[in-house]
Amino acid sequence: QVQLEESGGGYVQRGGSLRLSCTASGTSGYCLRWARQGRSRMREAVATVNTDGTIEYSDSVRGRFSIFKDPTTEVFYLQMNNLQPEDSAMYYCAALCRVPNYWGTGTQVSVSS
Repeated sequence: QVQLEESGGGYVQRGGSLRLSCTASGTSGYCLRWARQGRSRMREAVATVNTDGTIEYSDSVRGRFSIFKDPTTEVFYLQMNNLQPEDSAMYYCAALCRVPNYWGTGTQVSVSS
């Protein structure tokens, strides 16, 4: 049974940084993803670690965000730098590429202008 729990969201000014954490269990063999959903927008993938270890970023965050995993635990992170108001959203971690998929309940990030 996969379990995912996000933390680390909050309120930050433009240009600031946050690190989101996803405490996971049972995710061996899954792709790990951070996704977000802003108000009135569809959920979008932000960063993904594929099962072969390759990493993908959306164009909107490449160069500013970084996804990485603690090699000794199942915690994975999203380091977010130079945050902009358009990054404001509910951020979710997910375990994908196997059936069923699993999603956490999300953590809110708000960036002031």
